[in-house]
Amino acid sequence: MWPYVKPYWGRAVLGVLLTIPVGALDGVVAMFLKPFMDKVMVDKQPHFSAMIPFLIVGFTIVQGTLIYASNYLNTWVANKITIGVKRKLYDKLLSMDTSYFDRNNSGTILMRYSNDAETASNGLIDNLKQFLSKSFSSISLVFVLIYNSWQLAIIAIAVLIFFLYPMSVVRKKMKEIMTKTVGNLSYVMTIYNETFAGNKTIRSFTLEDEFRGRFRDLTDMRFSLAMKLIKGTNWLSPLMHVIMSIGIALVIGFGSYLIVSGAITSGNFVAFIAALMMLYTPLKSVGNNYISMQQSFLAIDRIFNILDLQPKIKDHAEPKELKTVSKNITFEHVYFEYVPGREVLHDINLEIPVGHTLALVGNSGGGKTTISALLPRLYDIKKGAIKIDGSDIRDISQKSLRKNIAMVFQDNFLFSGTVRENILLGNGQASEETIWQALKSSCLDDFVKGLPQKLDTQIGERGILLSGGQKQRLAIARAFVKNAPIVILDEATSALDNKSERVVQEALDNLMKNRTVIVIAHRLSTIQNADKIVVINDGKIAEEGTHEELLKLHGAYYALYSMQFKKQEAQQGK
Repeated sequence: MWPYVKPYWGRAVLGVLLTIPVGALDGVVAMFLKPFMDKVMVDKQPHFSAMIPFLIVGFTIVQGTLIYASNYLNTWVANKITIGVKRKLYDKLLSMDTSYFDRNNSGTILMRYSNDAETASNGLIDNLKQFLSKSFSSISLVFVLIYNSWQLAIIAIAVLIFFLYPMSVVRKKMKEIMTKTVGNLSYVMTIYNETFAGNKTIRSFTLEDEFRGRFRDLTDMRFSLAMKLIKGTNWLSPLMHVIMSIGIALVIGFGSYLIVSGAITSGNFVAFIAALMMLYTPLKSVGNNYISMQQSFLAIDRIFNILDLQPKIKDHAEPKELKTVSKNITFEHVYFEYVPGREVLHDINLEIPVGHTLALVGNSGGGKTTISALLPRLYDIKKGAIKIDGSDIRDISQKSLRKNIAMVFQDNFLFSGTVRENILLGNGQASEETIWQALKSSCLDDFVKGLPQKLDTQIGERGILLSGGQKQRLAIARAFVKNAPIVILDEATSALDNKSERVVQEALDNLMKNRTVIVIAHRLSTIQNADKIVVINDGKIAEEGTHEELLKLHGAYYALYSMQFKKQEAQQGK
């Protein structure tokens, strides 16, 4: 954790140093009991009786002030470290491949990237503070024990040795249970997220009982794990009580003999017992503190497991910068698989000249969307090459590659915020005039002008306050503002009704002008004017050509076309 502590090491060290006198003053208070007992209780010297209480109160005030200062500094440092760890984890999250998000659910992301940072940082500093404070308190108290009776001190210290073994047993049990607990909490968070995002589906399919049952199963498991943790670890504190009671009993028994024999005074014995109780009392709760400390350490382990992850898709050691597209895009003998051994694309060969439109059609699951995801390197191919103007995209920096590609999906993700903020995601430097021009080109300007705050109107999380067609057109406006030379349209109108489709298609036609376009469509009416249409079935190219050429082949494209339009044409003929 040093890299995260280093920027604040001055305050961290000061906060830690303040724990030294805080702990050491415990021994000072115990030391005063010997002269008080011997001089006041035994020798009846009155001036000691008036002085010692004031000294004890004075030392306690100093100790309290130091405790406050130490707590403030340590909390400040802990929160700064938490922020640093969270930022590093978020940077790591942003660097991970699309496949990483395919493999992990939202609950796992929240638990491991957010909650673990809180547990690790706050727990580390708090436990370090307690550890150092109790350590210096123990050292000063052990000194008091030895000063008052080295014979009794041997007994008292020997008892502490029996604390070590139970702690090692607890740590092994905790690691196994906490790993399962983190997994369980991840699923709980996923249920919350899915309930929020899918509330309409839950209601429309009357899935309340189903989700209620899932949640109960998860909470029952959480209860079971919590009880296993209690069963496996909470015997530590009661055991400490037993061990300490044995130590105190031995000290009292042998101490009585030493007083009677004159080896120590009553003052020595009282001061010794006070110091021993002050030493042992914190150890009664050591079990709970130790469990908390181990939770922090396990969270740190999980954090550094994440930080050690390396994205599969990396930039070349000396990447090229893609400025624009002047010639073409080519797919050369491209093979791809999401899961090893299950091929999704087989020997794909395509050429898209600059300024041309390539349409991909075919059966569902055939690999059309996969092809569109490979161009911006959301995934890396297994074999072959994808090139832009003759340069392999793996030799081009990911940032410059993606800056030259605008994507419009069937289900575009809009972020919470305003219309303006969502459009500016395409280009943060766009002027007001550029924004309105983008809205006009996407057939959305009249709608936005009618909104209460126009561009500054809030659209809700995921654009919940907009209709499907409005979401699509806002996404298109975002693509206009980006002004990228390559445009990928992935079934951008398939989820819309006929009226909305016509408006969105007009916006898409505007977006496609003078750009190199890859369009994926189920509705063949939207791609008849494409420069080339490629039929993808089962990961392979079945046919390619223009609309007219493919119809003449009477093959896969003709079958798709007939399915969609033959009935309609027959009705029109009547």
